[in-house]
Amino acid sequence: MSREIELKLELPRSALPMLRRHPIVADAPKLGNAVTLENTYYDSEDLALKTLKIAVRTRRQGRTWLQTVKCAAESTGGLSSRPEWEQSFDGAFDFSAIDDPKVRGILDQQAPELVPVFSTRFRRETRRYATDGKTSILIMIDVGEIVAGEHSEPICELELELEHGTPLDLLLLARKLVADVPLLPSDMSKAERGYRLHLGQERQPARAAASRIDAAQTPVEAFAALAFSCIHQWQANAAGAALSDNPEFIHQLRVSQRRLRSLLKLFGPALPPEFAAEWSARLRDNANRFGDARDLDVLYDEILAPVAGSTPEEDAALARLQGIVRTARDAARVDARKRLDPAEQGRLLIDLTAALHSLPTNNLIGAADLGLFARLQLARLRKKIRRRHTAARDLVPAKLHELRIVLKELRYGIEFFAPLMRERSTRRYIKALAEAQNALGFVNDLDVARGRLAAWAGDEPQLSAAAGFACGWHGPRYARMCRRAIADLAPLLWETAPWKHTDTKRSKSRARK
Repeated sequence: MSREIELKLELPRSALPMLRRHPIVADAPKLGNAVTLENTYYDSEDLALKTLKIAVRTRRQGRTWLQTVKCAAESTGGLSSRPEWEQSFDGAFDFSAIDDPKVRGILDQQAPELVPVFSTRFRRETRRYATDGKTSILIMIDVGEIVAGEHSEPICELELELEHGTPLDLLLLARKLVADVPLLPSDMSKAERGYRLHLGQERQPARAAASRIDAAQTPVEAFAALAFSCIHQWQANAAGAALSDNPEFIHQLRVSQRRLRSLLKLFGPALPPEFAAEWSARLRDNANRFGDARDLDVLYDEILAPVAGSTPEEDAALARLQGIVRTARDAARVDARKRLDPAEQGRLLIDLTAALHSLPTNNLIGAADLGLFARLQLARLRKKIRRRHTAARDLVPAKLHELRIVLKELRYGIEFFAPLMRERSTRRYIKALAEAQNALGFVNDLDVARGRLAAWAGDEPQLSAAAGFACGWHGPRYARMCRRAIADLAPLLWETAPWKHTDTKRSKSRARK
């Protein structure tokens, strides 16, 4: 078995000449002529191998046939590492050389059921980048298509595969390339794309994945693992937003930025101050590019759309106001897609991934107990919420908004540290926080809507009346949600918190003994 470590980057076909002219690529020696690779992927009719995250492929290169088996990759920021077995193929599958008993057993069982599912055909140019005798990286440019039945989609990728060196070497090379070429890291393999095409599945917005940290990790190790998960969400939604008008891609991209910034605050004591400050600012600026589109989606769908007038005149005025907001929302969506420059997203993603691989640590941080660290940080956040909760009891909108912001930070923090806590109490606590946060979110949305609708209405009496009517229509709910959020939060701020039972390395050690 070999372990393939590679960094996959997508680019538009129009950028291929730019990539080939780049000094790094142009100066790297060619490894033979470009070759055409024809690949067929196999699975059972019920796609059992897909479910088990195993890929079986045959490849024809000229007169040579190869059989390849790959297992699921651990992928972050386009950087993936996966086990791979490759051997010659004579027309019949042979899995005897696979040295993982579990994988071999599965494939031997499935072998009689394997049928072609989809294929890829692409032209590959290969060069070798080598610098100091310690680092050697294959630069592979793949251009072609994936075919599943009557459906197809293009392939235009740059793959950097590590021969000698470290994963950081791949990222440092990618940083040099992405400075001049529009490259976007991709975690989606050709096999994943092929299965999606075969099943007729459209790309869906990626939501935050559940935390998978472990009590044995140091705070820096846990931070990096959580940050890579956020990067995966960011990257998937950046790619989706570049191809789709679905506004949820932009929204989930912004969620990834908020979660990363919360993560930087939460783990601040364990991180270099300059690293945390730099990335908090860069992520804030990136999220701000797309904020207006999401705000107008909420204003139109949740504030204006539910409102119904009591007379034909009110309905007509509301319809005019809705038309103005709909036009502004549609323009904001177009603007958000224009601002979503895949090249800029690629540069940010690669920069952050490289920075995470280079994060320094020291003996003090290495010896820190993650469970204790979690308890201290979450307790600090709850104390902050208690102060803001007291200040917000007069229901002043600005103070309610400040309370909502820190509530979100605490909810994210508990989600990040959830594997260290008791599942049942954690779920209940997160649900209660989310309900209060959503209530305060509606309150903030309506406060923002008042100002925006008044500005659009201007001095026109009909529109001003419609704006006032729309906001007043939500008035009873607004007041009820304000009072309820404040009341429901009170017991959460004083009851036993789920992080009081946070797991630690020491408790795990005792359990093993």
